[in-house]
Amino acid sequence: MENELSTLEGKLAQLIKLSSQLHTENLHLRQELAHTLASNRLCNDKIDAAKTRLESLLPTLSGELL
Repeated sequence: MENELSTLEGKLAQLIKLSSQLHTENLHLRQELAHTLASNRLCNDKIDAAKTRLESLLPTLSGELL
């Protein structure tokens, strides 16, 4: 009985350690995801700005080609 409790205690300690590691990893992944999403939004904003500028130049370029 004492041996079984000792084994159970060891397994419980491993579970607590693993749970803590997973919690830490989860926090890190959440931060990384937030950073990546913010970076993606910034890239999309730059693409939209470039698209707008190119669209405003198209009439000028079309007139010069004719």
